[in-house]
Amino acid sequence: MAGYILGLDAGNTVIKAVLFDLEGRELALAAKDGKSCMSKPGHVERDLGELWRNAVEVIGQCITRAGVDARKILAVGCAGHGNGLYALDSDGEPLVGIQSLDTRAATLVSEWQRQGVGERTYPYCLQKPWAAQTPTLLAWLKRHDPMLYGRIGTVFLCKDFVVNRLTDARSTDATDMSGCGLLAMPGRRYDGRLLAAYGLGECEPILPPVLESAEIAGRISPEVARLTGLADGTPVIAGLFDVVASAIGSGVTRTGAASIIAGTWSINQVITDEPIRDPSIFMLSTYDPARYLVIESSATSAANLEWIVREFFEHEHESGRSPFELCGELVASVDPTGDVPIYQPYLYGAQVNGQARAGFYGIAGWHSRAHLLRALFEGVVFEHRRHVETLRAAGAVIDEAVLSGGGSRSAIWPQIFADVLGLPVTVARSRETGALGAAIAAATGVGVFRDFAEGAAAMTAVARHYQPNGGVALAYGRRYRLYGEINKAMTPLWQSMASEQVEV
Repeated sequence: MAGYILGLDAGNTVIKAVLFDLEGRELALAAKDGKSCMSKPGHVERDLGELWRNAVEVIGQCITRAGVDARKILAVGCAGHGNGLYALDSDGEPLVGIQSLDTRAATLVSEWQRQGVGERTYPYCLQKPWAAQTPTLLAWLKRHDPMLYGRIGTVFLCKDFVVNRLTDARSTDATDMSGCGLLAMPGRRYDGRLLAAYGLGECEPILPPVLESAEIAGRISPEVARLTGLADGTPVIAGLFDVVASAIGSGVTRTGAASIIAGTWSINQVITDEPIRDPSIFMLSTYDPARYLVIESSATSAANLEWIVREFFEHEHESGRSPFELCGELVASVDPTGDVPIYQPYLYGAQVNGQARAGFYGIAGWHSRAHLLRALFEGVVFEHRRHVETLRAAGAVIDEAVLSGGGSRSAIWPQIFADVLGLPVTVARSRETGALGAAIAAATGVGVFRDFAEGAAAMTAVARHYQPNGGVALAYGRRYRLYGEINKAMTPLWQSMASEQVEV
């Protein structure tokens, strides 16, 4: 079958449109940054009107840049960040967009921990509540903003909103809804007992139908075709949780294969035939109709580099280099076996502690900005390592990993991952694994491929391999132990700092 597939990737910050041929080659890409509104401490929201305008813009730009006949685009697939809360009102109009970086519900989570709410939700969804989890945010709105809560007509995830605007469909998919703790597992269905455990027993009518990821949710309407340049009637699939899309788009399809994503979030995941039942595991999502992704994750990865570049390096353009390239060169200039400070990457809280905060520790007068950047790069990977160790302790076997996300594009970061994790690390050919995974699912949905594995075999390839350097293992091991000790020592101080904030 000849033709093209359009993959969309809607993250916490950027939405991308990438056009692929059926061998996975990128023909064109367009991206648009969105703005987050942080009106109060812990609140991270976005304007849903802006998100849709940005989606329209990047789709149109991508088609124009590719110079292809839009009628040859066989299907559209969309991936989006998980959790958070995207909602329409009862008339189908955009109501609120809360991002997965939001920590407003941290106090509610602490209250629920004391009350044992997690022990009641876990037997159903194999997750415990956390601050930016969709049902936790719903419960927070019910308590603190009942007027807004009462106006909700449909509860969505990020990519569901984009699919809705493209097709007018009110649907979601099993990967996203299982990833946010709203489906009972392994049956992958809504359950009134699970909703009641969250205090949301009345919410099932506002939850959308759950489709398979590659199932066609709807088709491009004439109005959307006019806005975007897509052909009227082009199929749009239900889409995927972006971590699942990135796994598929980086070629991770076999049971036991590991995918690590260094994006806004630190994602560390393994495909399993059966769900691992261990309360220490942060999240479980379906991968396909028969298998699962066991996931350890937190908002602690490349968002840290994005922040430091935005605040301190954005206006530096030495020798035409981008600020990210400059940061990588500075990191590479520091001996990893030398004296390097420790960085805690908690700009948006820790996995189970929304009150945690980022910080540099052990800075001395002889340290330069290169040392601080090295500490930041290492601190991000230390948190990835903590997640990987949690997966292993629960029974997951990980002997190699595929790295994707913005961090994989760095000239130095993948080697730090290999060295700190002590694992061979592969980087996929495509830099846009989320969009590619969505495209593979879309191609599967319209019959180009039998399943995700066949699609990934046809559309993905390996770009680079990294082997761990045993010569730096001792230094990294020492700093990783200090990292954990600092985390433990700071926990009561983070609690004290949070108590000084006004409750909102």
